Amino acid sequence: MQPIDGNAGDGERQPYALAAAFFLACALALAFPWLCGRVTIPWDAKAHFFPQLVFLAHALHSGQSPFWTPNVFAGMPQIADPQSLIFSPFFLLAAALFPEPSFELADAIVFAMLAMGGLALVAYFRDRGWSAAGGLLAALAFAFGGSAAWRIQHVGQIMSLAWLAVTLWLLARALDRRSALYGAAAGAVAAFLILGRDQVAFLSVLLLSAYAAYRIVTDQSSKLSAVAPLAAGALVGLTIIAVPLSFTLELAAHSNRPEIDLDGALKGSLPPGSFFTLISANIFGTDGPLKDFWGPPKGERDLFLARNMANVYMGELTLVALIASMSRRFFSSKEIRFFVAATLFFAFYAVGRYTPAFAFFYRVPGVDLWRRPADATYLLGAMLAILAGYGFNLIERGVVAPRLAWLAGALAALFVAALAMAGWRGHLVQASWPLATSATFAALAVALIVATRDRLLRGAYLFAAVAALMSADLAIGNGPNESTALPPEQFAALKIGGNDPVIAYLREKLKETAAPDRRDRVELAAIGFHWPNASLIHGFDHDLGYNPIRLRLFEDTTGAGDHLALPDQREFSKLYPSYRSILSDMLGLRFVATGVPIQEIDENYKPGDFIELAPIGDVHIYENPRAMPRVMVATCALHVNFAQMMQSGEWPEADYSETALLEAPPICHTRKDAPPATAKISSYENDRVLVEANVPQGGGWLILNDVFHPWWFARVDGAEAPILRANVMFRAVAVPEGRHEVRFDFQPMRGLSKELAEFLNDVR
Repeated sequence: MQPIDGNAGDGERQPYALAAAFFLACALALAFPWLCGRVTIPWDAKAHFFPQLVFLAHALHSGQSPFWTPNVFAGMPQIADPQSLIFSPFFLLAAALFPEPSFELADAIVFAMLAMGGLALVAYFRDRGWSAAGGLLAALAFAFGGSAAWRIQHVGQIMSLAWLAVTLWLLARALDRRSALYGAAAGAVAAFLILGRDQVAFLSVLLLSAYAAYRIVTDQSSKLSAVAPLAAGALVGLTIIAVPLSFTLELAAHSNRPEIDLDGALKGSLPPGSFFTLISANIFGTDGPLKDFWGPPKGERDLFLARNMANVYMGELTLVALIASMSRRFFSSKEIRFFVAATLFFAFYAVGRYTPAFAFFYRVPGVDLWRRPADATYLLGAMLAILAGYGFNLIERGVVAPRLAWLAGALAALFVAALAMAGWRGHLVQASWPLATSATFAALAVALIVATRDRLLRGAYLFAAVAALMSADLAIGNGPNESTALPPEQFAALKIGGNDPVIAYLREKLKETAAPDRRDRVELAAIGFHWPNASLIHGFDHDLGYNPIRLRLFEDTTGAGDHLALPDQREFSKLYPSYRSILSDMLGLRFVATGVPIQEIDENYKPGDFIELAPIGDVHIYENPRAMPRVMVATCALHVNFAQMMQSGEWPEADYSETALLEAPPICHTRKDAPPATAKISSYENDRVLVEANVPQGGGWLILNDVFHPWWFARVDGAEAPILRANVMFRAVAVPEGRHEVRFDFQPMRGLSKELAEFLNDVR
């Protein structure tokens, strides 16, 4: 195939395979601290995504469905959760192959996906006829620069970024060749991108759509010839995403966050001062102790960003190649003009409230689903990587010949500006060493650019120089730090078969309190960031958990927040004003483990509300002896309005061991001389619960104290029976007198179809 830009090629046969080999060697070296187990990707990667991977593996290897989990938030529809990893091919394959995933395996998948994206850029450069050395530079900057490095713990967004690079390559090839086959391949990969269902995926879809439209308008080929590849891609992609995306949209409608208002989104803006990190990765002390960090977002009001979210360092050679190649010849490429425009778009999008532009962007359909404009830095890094690689290509080919004096002067001006800013903020001494380190690498980058310009380095020698400089620079600037790498020992509570004493103690206590009708819950509050989802790993049921997405019914009833790593993150509601409450009893909350005394979390707690058990280290453990069974039979029902109850916070006076609250006329069948009703769990699996109920004369209601959800269906002795919403947020099934088997099944396809049919009927 001829180069896409005639001015890019010089007739040389480029060793792209060698460039790819150099990239993989560098990727392995840069990832080695994680792959060898010395450190592990922390924060969300372990607190949220690793438990999801383990739950998926355990479900598959135990013959259960991973589509629903009872282990967090009194039950969650995993099949609809964008972060459950069910529709992430690499993680799904790992879960299917390894029954007990390790930290190293989870981290290796993340780095493998970044490597896949880097290789896709090398292939993209090959198709354009741009130099292999430029492709190597772009691949390293893409995979180990900017947010790909500093925000690697956001595993879902990393996956979306990697799929973006592969989709771009396949889409470009499909349009280059007007190939329906490559179009179909691009559509399939784009489907995995979309199924990431995060803001990086959303912005990537906008980028790819704009790219396709731009190519149709600017390509010399017939516009009609683009129909076949694009149609093939759309057909394949829609076929793959239709059902999973429908699940997610339905979950969003029932979730705590169907949309984010403009004010909420603006709180996730990237401060413009963050772009100083393009000059030096650690000018603000991002990789050191938090107390020494002095850069944005620190000092900015109403911003909710972690310090690593504001770092976009891509390596000095990336910056120098961009500056050195800036000329009219740089902008002569139609393809590059598109990426320049995309770079500006993502920069303005990321800074959010600091320009008037985001208020306009917010009107684009779909933008209101996301809470953090700063997530656009992932795509900003990808665009800068492509532009820098292309610029290096121009220098290598002699299309652009930067003057040493001009280049050195431009870089000196940038470093002087950084020093002046640090001095103005009173941190000149602190910033001096990081800037000196960066200046050293900048000087080496200038020397490499000049040697490339003068053709002193060619072929494998040039690859080796680019690889060595970028690897050393990124290893120092973007290497393991508190934001991206911590000792695995800090996450002992998440290790399968580990020896964490708190986990071991709780599991033993749950065995002691087990009974035919019981499946007690625990709560892990204010112990540490990585604790709330430990239940997904160890197979017990947590009343809360860690997830930004929760069922709205559960959150409105309980006040559950997305996390409870700190005491003030444990939120209560009107219906659940304290640990000592009717709702905690209904949840079957038997044990509460806290990192501080429980009264520091619950201001309404009174001594004696729970039984305080022996502490384990700094963790306090309490028992609620009033916790109700998971299944029970109520022989009375009171008619109530759940919405009014949630507003008032008032529970009717009743004996909830025999009374159910329903949004139906009150009925009471109890006879004083009737034998007691009983219920016991015959089988409890992720998506199926079997209960044996013995109901006295007159009948009653079997209560299952799991969260109500419309995708659950019930049968009584094999006959369909409606599931009623009981006691505000739980499930109930009407059962006649006598002995009966009640079966609950999670059937997401049937539930989704039913809701769709109801929606269409309402429209008619």
